[in-house]
Amino acid sequence: MSELFERLVKARGISEDFLTPKYEDCVDPFLLPDAKKAIERIGVAVEKKEKILIYGDYDVDGVTASVLMHDGLEMAGIDDIEIMLPDRFLDGYGMSKKVVQRAKEFGAGLVVTVDCGSGNKEIIEELKNEGIDTIVTDHHECPEELPEAVAVVNPKRKDMAQAVEGWENHTEELMEMRDLAGVGVAFTLMRGLVKVGLIEKGKEKWLLDLVVIGTICDSMKMTGENRRLAYFGMIVLRKTRRIGLREIIRNIGAKKINSDTIGFQIGPRLNAAGRMESARKSLELLMAKSRPEAARMAAELEKLNEERKTQQKIAVKEIREKGMANDPVIVAVGEWHEGILGIIAGRLVEDYKRPSFVFTVKDGEYKGSGRSFGDFNLAEALNACKEEIIGGGGHAGACGVKVGVEKMGAFKERVNEYYRDLMLFDQEQFLEETEDLEVDFLTDFTIDFLEEMEHLEPWGEENEAPVFLLKNMFVLDAKKMGTEEQHIRILIRDRDGGTMKLIAFNAPKKWLNTKQGEKIDVWAKVEENEWNGLRSVEGRILKMTLAQEEYF
Repeated sequence: MSELFERLVKARGISEDFLTPKYEDCVDPFLLPDAKKAIERIGVAVEKKEKILIYGDYDVDGVTASVLMHDGLEMAGIDDIEIMLPDRFLDGYGMSKKVVQRAKEFGAGLVVTVDCGSGNKEIIEELKNEGIDTIVTDHHECPEELPEAVAVVNPKRKDMAQAVEGWENHTEELMEMRDLAGVGVAFTLMRGLVKVGLIEKGKEKWLLDLVVIGTICDSMKMTGENRRLAYFGMIVLRKTRRIGLREIIRNIGAKKINSDTIGFQIGPRLNAAGRMESARKSLELLMAKSRPEAARMAAELEKLNEERKTQQKIAVKEIREKGMANDPVIVAVGEWHEGILGIIAGRLVEDYKRPSFVFTVKDGEYKGSGRSFGDFNLAEALNACKEEIIGGGGHAGACGVKVGVEKMGAFKERVNEYYRDLMLFDQEQFLEETEDLEVDFLTDFTIDFLEEMEHLEPWGEENEAPVFLLKNMFVLDAKKMGTEEQHIRILIRDRDGGTMKLIAFNAPKKWLNTKQGEKIDVWAKVEENEWNGLRSVEGRILKMTLAQEEYF
């Protein structure tokens, strides 16, 4: 262990259990509410050779959870399984009446939901009236009144005290389970099937490649149970048996499988199908049985992802050129693809460091997505704007919203008034970076150190990639890059002569004015850069200061 890595581990208070998790320490699956009921019902389905319809969601978590549930039930002995996914544009999130019709046509005796279902009381009641049982597996917030399903397997149930026997002795494990993604809940239920002997012990571990992808792409906390599952999921993903995943990895030319590979390369390609057309394409890729089939589906996802990126870039450029990003809360309106509104809003937040809403016209009204920044709570903001909107929902960081065409001006005015009333307009309060370590000598950043840091992956909430403070660094060179000179690369030198390159994409204007000969303090994350076979350590700038004077 290098001295720098030892300092990092100590600064973060990282335990041996975190550094090297043990699979056998995973939480008891029977602590999930209704897990016993769900497993017993699946056992009946195996015995009676029933058909099972799996109903998922169109995002990465929903698609990976659907495939995991399918494969797990197959391992348990269910022969006839079908997966149904909603259409983002026609059905929206959750179960629709189409589920009832499809279950009847398929002849399903049991419907199993993944990543949804907790709030679909009416649909589940309709299924029950048709003689079809439902097991809900989900991780979203639960209503007070649960659907009348055979089992509602959701760690966010409000009646945990009644649903989990002896819960008071397992509060830590239950809190860890609350952070599971939909795919994590589904996997934990599969571990329950292992425990009762319906799945051969050890076979379930091959499902962990799906767990790590869904967990990272759904932005879950990366501590506790998620840390254990994702840690082993990384190991499985690196030797995945799924032809479709191998084709995506081959297409992107990934030399390493890490958090960035999943979050910025694999995830967006799987998500592109549901955003641009149909999530069914991602589902078919993950379930592909032959190399030609997988190659064809991977190429289609690549094409859809390129289309998504192109449309996103056009939208962001239009918003900038039309001056729609000038208010404290950005409210942008245009004729953009409905499936990428959230991504556009996220990019605006990244570029402008402000909360953002992005709308397009659909069915005579404005449909939009919001993304937050800093302490601005979107759910509370929508409540404050209830007179100006048709409806909306979400949480602090992300939301969906509908606004009448005649009310858009009033919504824009009201949401910015609400923002100003909160006195959040001083953006610098959100730009504080808390470093893990201050590093004086750039030569401490070696390729060996980066490889040591891989033991802390995957990164996620409460286990973010480390931030390093580099003080009193001399600027040897500063060069603008990009078609619009919107990026900057800086070469710095420490007092001992060590050097390192830093980079900032879509940099603030003040950063772009960095001059040779200046002395700067930099908060940065470090990553590997490879060029012509040469590997080096490069810094990604998060914040810069100039000798007691704020750069941003």
